[in-house]
Amino acid sequence: MEFGLSSDQKLLENSVRRFTEDQLPLDRIREYAATKTGFQAAIWKGLVDLAATGVLAPEEFGGAGFTMLDALVIQEALGRTVAPVPFTGSAIMAPVALVTAGTAAQKEEWLPQLAAGEVKAGVGVSEIISRRDSNGISLSSDGTLNGSAMFVIDGGPADVFLLAAGPDNMAIVPRSAPGVTVVQLTTIDYSRMHCEVKLEGVKADLLGGRDKAGEAIRKTIRAGRLALAADTLGAAEVMVYKAVEYAKERKQFERAIGSFQAVKHMCAEMISGLDPFRALIWYAGHAYDAAPEDSELTTLHAKSGVDDAAKFIIRTATEVHGGMGFTDLMGLHYWYKRVNVNRSLLGSPEIVRNEAAIAQGWIAA
Repeated sequence: MEFGLSSDQKLLENSVRRFTEDQLPLDRIREYAATKTGFQAAIWKGLVDLAATGVLAPEEFGGAGFTMLDALVIQEALGRTVAPVPFTGSAIMAPVALVTAGTAAQKEEWLPQLAAGEVKAGVGVSEIISRRDSNGISLSSDGTLNGSAMFVIDGGPADVFLLAAGPDNMAIVPRSAPGVTVVQLTTIDYSRMHCEVKLEGVKADLLGGRDKAGEAIRKTIRAGRLALAADTLGAAEVMVYKAVEYAKERKQFERAIGSFQAVKHMCAEMISGLDPFRALIWYAGHAYDAAPEDSELTTLHAKSGVDDAAKFIIRTATEVHGGMGFTDLMGLHYWYKRVNVNRSLLGSPEIVRNEAAIAQGWIAA
């Protein structure tokens, strides 16, 4: 059995890649990173024009109604150019949550705006994965929300937040709602901006109603992990490519350094270490829609595996460049930082592998 992208998916991939590579050369990546906003309206508008922002929104709400694998194809292309857009939160995680558990009114209000790129969404589910003292959002008996959500994905430019309030509730919170305070979180990656959202007496608009969002939260986390894995795959692949091209051009002792066996081995190890995870991520994306019994476990292995493979790649690719790899002239650090932040979002490899062990019955929950 051959498993690969369909002709339509290849067309989608090529369209997004052409756009992002044209709009995001290294000089522009450097310029955008200097703004430290994690968002560029021109790039977002281009994705809207390509209908990428509505990839997962159902057709009846103005979206394309495509599959998770289609969304991952787009996300991988964005990772290749460290694109400064909130695609993960707005086009993948938020639509998944709304489609899974939203009421008819909630879907009608938010999905068309998300699909059209008119509204950007930040998604906060970190406390479900790793609860920290004094953090998390609580739902009071009077229906108000209090507390804080840390590392709200793509929350920096967001107009609305979808925030987990315990394992069974998710609230839809407009940024402009009374009692909402947004604190931008500075990370090493300036290509995206995440945030902390603090709530004080905010009226709750609960996704699907009270205690109705447990499945939506689980699926949203899974979708987010797949998106981050695909983004990391794209970024790491570019690091490999840059290392190989540099090894062909850089000369020492009157010969290209790529002709030295040690450098050949470094490049070969990067390629062989990353390549298996393309198939795993593709299958995990396929399983999300077509084989739900495999979805959770393959997602956990895809996220943890590609994170570790990419960690080796970004270090090795930098070493292939020698001292130049640490300079802004080469720009490797933009991909390096993106991969490292992806690694920590929605669970480090250690946390994710622990979940995989529980899912397989190897250890107790």
